Amino acid sequence: MKALTWQGKRKVSVETVPDPKIEAANDAIIEVTSTAICGSDLHLYEVLGPFMEPGDVIGHEPMGRVVEAGPSSNLSEGDRVVIPFTIACGSCWMCDRGLYSQCETTQVKEYGSGAKLFGYSKLYGSVPGAQAEYLRVPHADFGPIKVGEDLPDHRYLFLSDVLPTAWQAVQYADVGEGDALAVFGLGPIGQMCARIGRHLGARVFGIDPVPERRAMAQRHGVEVFDYTDETNDAIRDATDGRGPDGVVDAVGMEAHGSPLGKAAHQAVGLLPDALSEPLMEKAGVDRLAALHSSLDLVRRGGAVSLSGVYGGEADPMPMLTLFDKQIQLRAGQCNVKAWIDDLLPLVEDSSDPLGVDDLVTHRVPLDEAPGAYEMFQKKEDDCIKVVLDPKAES
Repeated sequence: MKALTWQGKRKVSVETVPDPKIEAANDAIIEVTSTAICGSDLHLYEVLGPFMEPGDVIGHEPMGRVVEAGPSSNLSEGDRVVIPFTIACGSCWMCDRGLYSQCETTQVKEYGSGAKLFGYSKLYGSVPGAQAEYLRVPHADFGPIKVGEDLPDHRYLFLSDVLPTAWQAVQYADVGEGDALAVFGLGPIGQMCARIGRHLGARVFGIDPVPERRAMAQRHGVEVFDYTDETNDAIRDATDGRGPDGVVDAVGMEAHGSPLGKAAHQAVGLLPDALSEPLMEKAGVDRLAALHSSLDLVRRGGAVSLSGVYGGEADPMPMLTLFDKQIQLRAGQCNVKAWIDDLLPLVEDSSDPLGVDDLVTHRVPLDEAPGAYEMFQKKEDDCIKVVLDPKAES
């Protein structure tokens, strides 16, 4: 089959790789009909190379059709399914508590990491990813989300990651009707965080340096701001001088305005893997501008929610601010299946309350994925969300 493979820093290529096979009774194989490029994939493309091997198949936002179902998979050939990016058993101590991203059955204990993820480095199990024609789905008796036949893929596809990640982020920010929410970063996750905040009745402020991203958020009732030194003061002025009740950092480790962190990333990228891997595991190498801005902006007694991925173990944190302002700080990989009952009715609603129809800016054949990665990273051609079609011809 054809699949997108990691080959080095800022280098991916479509290669022919072996077809996946059933390996356990609760496995399934799907033919991928749509698979998206995530902002987290760009961390592999740019920063997390020390944990990748040339030839690794990447991608973790797929949906498709079951073509082979193990006898214990609870699936049948032909089922249309969305596959969550986290791999969980659904029955361990953590899963019983809805903490599916901490599944004890699939935890990557070698690296002290949580549940395995599709296509996301040695840190998360080196499981072959979903930017491919076919995908093996472990624990298919629990993970896959069966969906209907009437709506196009893009209405369901983002149940794999974007929508539940955004929903959890807003829940962790602890906002609702009449509250104020700020979202740093208006990529796909930030766009949906902002729209979910609006759906729940909050006043939402969106911050991003890219005009096209601000314009998309503005179409959905979000008050938008460029990322400048004056932004936090302007939002405080709009919230009676206090700041918003909750803030979501939807940017993560590659934030703009973090020159020292950027230099650290570039230095690590030049080292051999034997040196760079332990440095990434133990050092503080994240770009923290968005996180520090979030902590500065949130009102006293408010909540900051981290949905952007961070990778450093010794990042400097403003502990005085955290303590003095009585800030709640919540973070973590999304527990996808915990939120599907809330989200499935919204994506199937004919009124499209979350504006899912207005998120994909580019749909391209799988063969064109390398160019799409470069376009997405450089934010060219108004690119906000790319969906790859493994069945389309270039």
